[in-house]
Amino acid sequence: MRWDRFFEDLEDQLDSEWEAERAALDTEAERLRLSRVALRERLVVLARQERPVTVELSGGTPLAGTLSRVGADWCGVSTTGRASVVIVPLWGIAGIAATADAVLASVREADPGPALGQRMGFGFVLRDVVRRRVATSVHLGDGRTLHGTIDRAAADHLDIALHEPGAPRRAENVTGYRLVPFTAVVAVRLEGATEIS
Repeated sequence: MRWDRFFEDLEDQLDSEWEAERAALDTEAERLRLSRVALRERLVVLARQERPVTVELSGGTPLAGTLSRVGADWCGVSTTGRASVVIVPLWGIAGIAATADAVLASVREADPGPALGQRMGFGFVLRDVVRRRVATSVHLGDGRTLHGTIDRAAADHLDIALHEPGAPRRAENVTGYRLVPFTAVVAVRLEGATEIS
């Protein structure tokens, strides 16, 4: 009888050790998985689930809304209140405020998304804005905002013709021109647009 109890105790100890070792391995595997998750992959989940977020730009400006699209190095925010779309390069994000369940879902279900989205870079989406001739507000990292129409989007910079917000881009309305490196841009608001195609 005593031997039976002794062997049961040994089995219980081995089971406990096995469970502890398996839990440690699971924890280490999860840490390794998390070390490979990129911000972009979490944004894909938030966009897919249309979760409300507040994107905090470098410089402190908050954008409340939902993520509408995620490209290779940018995301589109459909803002609430002022119906517009803002294109935010990932380097322009200082933080993202979301609910606890949205944060957990974004890390659990992290996904690179469609292959096309993974290839569409910031310059690519800006070239589409150029093609459409949409009035924009380009927000810079130093807090300034340039209002006008983006004339060209090159490999690493854009050209913007400056004019009053709401005014059409005509020669008599243009007050100046700027070449702006992409790295200086924290957001591009598309005036009057409600989605990114």
